[in-house]
Amino acid sequence: MTLLLIIAFVFIAIIIFAAVAKQQTSNNDGFPYQKGKSLFSPAERSFLGVLEQAVGSEYRVFGKVRIADVVSVKSDGNRSTWQRAFNRISAKHFDFVVCKISDLSVVFVVELDDKSHQQKNRKVRDTFVSGVCQAISLPLLQVPAQRAYSLQELQTKISLIINPPPPVLAHN
Repeated sequence: MTLLLIIAFVFIAIIIFAAVAKQQTSNNDGFPYQKGKSLFSPAERSFLGVLEQAVGSEYRVFGKVRIADVVSVKSDGNRSTWQRAFNRISAKHFDFVVCKISDLSVVFVVELDDKSHQQKNRKVRDTFVSGVCQAISLPLLQVPAQRAYSLQELQTKISLIINPPPPVLAHN
């Protein structure tokens, strides 16, 4: 009889423990998140491999870097204006940021343009990001997403960013 009570008690304890554990995992104490499948889309992963080869060993490539981690907002003394400008960059990211390996200073940024960049809202976003880069003299390399990339072609584009040709002076 005592053995039967102990077995029943253990069985009830297991049921209660399982119910509490299930409630905690479904509730998750206010953290309704789950791990994403991958940091990069297949197109971004494919391009990253070529980009890393193209920049060589003097540079390091970082992916999905928040614009606000690369760009700061100038203060004009008006907190509201600063906050609006910051909000415009805080939730956006660059696809790739290329930095000097020696000091991790930002050299240029890369946007990989897939079909979604044809949508009106993406065009508005792309125009804004381009404007930000222009305003701070940060080179922006926009690359159309493709099935395959030419390493040599990408190296040429990067070389023109890293070592731009001298400006042509007009003679009068």
